[in-house]
Amino acid sequence: MFELTSNLAEAYMKEYPGISLHVEGGGTAEGIKALLNNKTDICTASRNLKPEEAKRLADYYGSLGLVFLIAKDGLSIYVNPSNPVKDFNLQQLKDIYTGKISNWRALGGEDTSIITVTRNPNSGTYFYFKEHIMEDENYSSSAIVAATTKEIVNFVSKNTNAIGYGGMGYKENIFHAKINGIEPNEENVRNDTYPITRYLHFFTTKSPGGVVKNFIDWVLSPAGQNVVRKSGYIPLWENKL
Repeated sequence: MFELTSNLAEAYMKEYPGISLHVEGGGTAEGIKALLNNKTDICTASRNLKPEEAKRLADYYGSLGLVFLIAKDGLSIYVNPSNPVKDFNLQQLKDIYTGKISNWRALGGEDTSIITVTRNPNSGTYFYFKEHIMEDENYSSSAIVAATTKEIVNFVSKNTNAIGYGGMGYKENIFHAKINGIEPNEENVRNDTYPITRYLHFFTTKSPGGVVKNFIDWVLSPAGQNVVRKSGYIPLWENKL
């Protein structure tokens, strides 16, 4: 989500040149930690709050804060374009990332080891994949950990036997695999046909006001949602700008 938030902030500052926004990455967990420590006004997140995070928020601020849906995303499975395996079901993905399937031959591919690449544990995407795809089983100990989705994309693009996951917006020298024969595209994500869809959020500790409210309102406006689309994510509604 770092790239999306950066794009939104940059576009907003161009429209309101007297305003300065600062965006930091590090994953959803770090963003929520910064929110709990009163070091940020908005936390961007690709997952919901964990129970312990919600409790800390309630204990410190006396409320659970507010959540704003800002976009929809399809979690893509990345493979190298030269890999003949380009369609998976959810059980296969779980078995790949837990290490139960470790050779592409088991999936109709070459007789080579599967190299799994994952985000770090601070990432909301890491947590979402573990919860919804792996059903809370542990990642294989041989999985390579990448700090950002872009690192996963770069690795998969250079390694024929690699598989990774991340947002739909990345296109550089990777193939976005089908799930159950369904492509990860805007139409399929919008109507929930694609099996791995999620909402992206802004969290605040209280009802926003001033510049914070204006920014959130702008993100939800046609102009902001147009930036969402240009960043490779799915706007909350049809936007023809």
